[in-house]
Amino acid sequence: MKEQDNPTPVALYARVSSDRQDVDLSVAAQLRALGDYAEKNDCVVVREFVDEAESGRVADRPQFQAMIDEAKTNAPFEAILVWKFSRFTRKREHAVAYKSMLRRRGIRVVSITEQADDTAAGRLLEGIIETIDEFYSENLAQDVTRGMREAASRGFWMSSEAPLGYKRVMVQDGPKKRPRLEPDPGSSHIVRRIFDLSEAGKSTLDIARILNDEGIASPRGKPWGKTSVHAILINETYTGTLTWGVNAKNGADPVRVENAFPAIVDRKQFDRVGKLLRARAPRLVNPRRVASPFLLSGLVRCKTCRRALTGQGSKYAQFTYYVCQTLMKRGKGSCDAPRLNARRFEELVVERVRTNFLTESSTPDLVKAVDEEIDGMVAEHRKRVQTIEREIGDVKKQLDRIWRYIATRDDIDVAKTSARMAECQDRQERLESAAADARDALARHRSALGDAGEIAEHAREMDDFLVRSELTERRAFIESLVREVVVMPGAVRLRYTMPMPDDSWISGRVSERVALGGSPLPAMLADGD
Repeated sequence: MKEQDNPTPVALYARVSSDRQDVDLSVAAQLRALGDYAEKNDCVVVREFVDEAESGRVADRPQFQAMIDEAKTNAPFEAILVWKFSRFTRKREHAVAYKSMLRRRGIRVVSITEQADDTAAGRLLEGIIETIDEFYSENLAQDVTRGMREAASRGFWMSSEAPLGYKRVMVQDGPKKRPRLEPDPGSSHIVRRIFDLSEAGKSTLDIARILNDEGIASPRGKPWGKTSVHAILINETYTGTLTWGVNAKNGADPVRVENAFPAIVDRKQFDRVGKLLRARAPRLVNPRRVASPFLLSGLVRCKTCRRALTGQGSKYAQFTYYVCQTLMKRGKGSCDAPRLNARRFEELVVERVRTNFLTESSTPDLVKAVDEEIDGMVAEHRKRVQTIEREIGDVKKQLDRIWRYIATRDDIDVAKTSARMAECQDRQERLESAAADARDALARHRSALGDAGEIAEHAREMDDFLVRSELTERRAFIESLVREVVVMPGAVRLRYTMPMPDDSWISGRVSERVALGGSPLPAMLADGD
């Protein structure tokens, strides 16, 4: 540590996963222990990062990533203090990757309860601790899953929340108390009414309107929509059937227990309503589906409510439209977005793209965009090669230190030293193999750089493709140039991924506003919105 007048700046990182699994200290207790350690060891705390209810087996934790991002950009701290290395991560590969990156930036990860020196031996000890932590975590997760599966198979409700119409009631199960479901007198009648209305011929949108008009709140306290009504009508829980583990990561069959708790809706009514729902199902298409028949799926948004416009077919499939999801869920008057004829709307967007980009003078801009994209991929692969080569250098230094240690000592532990050398050599081989793969990828992307003539010829071909090619090819090209299409009453705004070429009427801008009229060529409006 540094002298008293120049303390070491440190960041504190604390994490807990959940009440069910985490047997370590609370966040408050961890921060208190970390603060005490910093004070006693001449450190000054400049940052605190806390992740609650976050698993250590994943790296995508909000505060963890914020800490890593700050470490990459001139961090104000020289060390990260954790209560245990398992608080930093429970995955060995994550520990290696992130600690190596931090070490190159002069930042150490210090466990205040598991001391490891910043030496080869210390890092070996640290690695052993992390391996044990990962083993413990994986076994704990398996034990917890087995316990929950067993409890669910005996009819206990394993979710932390009860569905609308039920309440969780704790009952004795040996030395423990576990939750079961019982109908909630205050809300079970709402569920029965929803099923009765559906069986009487009301659509999910009609039911949502009725509930909203009567001031009945949805399970999340928001206005009812057709999706939330539909979710209740297809939930088999209301027949007294418990299902658990439907999306199990290990591929195990889900637990299914009939008559696990009192039913709110009898099985015959549930089946009748399900049959009616399937018969009345609208021909809707999710905009994120790859197989969507709509050219602009995922690009179109409403200016008023910022919801997506979704492709919808008419009852007899004669016409298709882009319709705001707010209108689809809540009905007429809920949004002022127009209902757009899909064919005419797609033709309008395609024509604007052809006019603005697929002209002779726009080719240099297209060439530049392609070059920048490929250059970005090349830089990414080059950076990966450099990172791996630095790691190889670290391993070689470790081997050199081991050889020097062997050469200067007579009392070495041959077994331990040989094992350490074998580990380093194995890691060096794996890194060199990874480096070779990265160099191959770098060479492939370099060879992908085409000249301006090739790209210009491709642009001319794409003009023809936009008219005659398959839907997937047209969509890919449109998405490479159009960032977003914003719909408003009487007009749409097209936002592009790069500025307009010089011969465009909006040269140098990245958006244009086009009137939604009946004329073959749309009228241009002022660029004020």
